[in-house]
Amino acid sequence: MSKNNRKSVWRRALTPPAPPPGPTQQPAGPPSPETEPASIVQAVLYRDGVRVSSPATLAETYRELRDQPCGMAWIGLARPTESELLSLAAEFDLHPLAVEDAMEAHQRPKLERYGETLFVVLRAARYLDAPEEVDFGELHVFVGPDFVITVRHGAAPDLSAVRRRMEETPELLKLGPEAVLYAILDAVVDGYAPVVAGVQNDIDEIETEVFRGDPEVSRRIYELSREMVEFQRATRPLVGMLHGLMAGFAKYGTDEELQRYLRDVADHVTHTSERVDGFRQALTDILTVNATLVTQQQNAEMRALAEAGFEQNEEIKKISAWAAILFAPTLVGTVYGMNFENMPELDWSFGYPFAVGLMGLVCVSLYVIFKRRDWL
Repeated sequence: MSKNNRKSVWRRALTPPAPPPGPTQQPAGPPSPETEPASIVQAVLYRDGVRVSSPATLAETYRELRDQPCGMAWIGLARPTESELLSLAAEFDLHPLAVEDAMEAHQRPKLERYGETLFVVLRAARYLDAPEEVDFGELHVFVGPDFVITVRHGAAPDLSAVRRRMEETPELLKLGPEAVLYAILDAVVDGYAPVVAGVQNDIDEIETEVFRGDPEVSRRIYELSREMVEFQRATRPLVGMLHGLMAGFAKYGTDEELQRYLRDVADHVTHTSERVDGFRQALTDILTVNATLVTQQQNAEMRALAEAGFEQNEEIKKISAWAAILFAPTLVGTVYGMNFENMPELDWSFGYPFAVGLMGLVCVSLYVIFKRRDWL
């Protein structure tokens, strides 16, 4: 498809209807990118792997690309506006569904082909040392015959290093937009390595905290498990995506150097995906061990409470037994201590020995009973 004939029915579908021009209003046309350049990270034109120019606006990029018969445009955007995406869609004949995905973000990693344009969604990741968390970003890549458009949502990945590396190897850059795509894939996959190392360190710390009995470790395990779910969603689809690209080598005439390059990226993705799967299983096992240790600790505490309760009951038995023994003579003495005149026992000569003997007999009897029942 020639550059002058890029526009198609999709342009009519994507370009919003313009209001009728007023007395002081100019006729409406395609969205003008000059008015919203804030989200344009960089737009560069290349020819034979060498930078030709760096237009400041999308309109200049379109114009210069049309003037370059064998040029390639690499346009980088960060959280672009709707008008910018519509302008790109109209100029490069991007499919509306792909443009809609790029607008809304929060897409799963995928690879779709719309005619001569390849649309790729990637989930980049970076490890934040201070909070010990994994931060995920989203990258949308449009790859056409003579253009590469990257739409970044989030801080990761930093594509400036990819651009510098490609410009330092013009023999690779002159292979065209596919070479840029593979370089971006490689950068995203290489960015997983520090995340893997950081997560491995976190898991080692969690294992230590589990056996130390840290009460906050369960929360940390849960939060890291959620991050690993997100990490798995970012890496697992890449394996199938890269194998899909490799399956199209012969059909689309991919350069042999790029084929080797892509196979290397696929190996790294497979290795990373396997590590992430291992992390999820390890966290599941750690959570199980932690639950077991917590249960054992709770059982030990309950057993200690039960033993303390048993000892307390034994003490209460002893106190109750002695209280009963002492209550018997107190009762007899209290009866004899009443100041009543008509008490036969007061005039009985054996009254006092009988009272003392009765108190002793009751006390001994109670002592024997409590002793047999192991209360004393």
